[in-house]
Amino acid sequence: MTVSDLKLKIFRQIDSLEKNRLEEFYGLLLNYINGKKDISDWDKLSLAQKQGLMDAIDQLESGQGISHNDVIDNIRKKYNA
Repeated sequence: MTVSDLKLKIFRQIDSLEKNRLEEFYGLLLNYINGKKDISDWDKLSLAQKQGLMDAIDQLESGQGISHNDVIDNIRKKYNA
């Protein structure tokens, strides 16, 4: 597949997204692009911060995470009551 073919395929997939999915994709794209620029941020973290992030990743990988929807539902219940 040529670069032009790949760009066209990506464009078509993006063009077919619903508005909410397009906004979500845009956020992911910005995070990806900005993440590539800020790779030195990891080095600026304290050991405790790094360990906290690694622990969080381990918890997610072992299925101990809470879904975004559950978090939002809990916050709405807490603050709309």
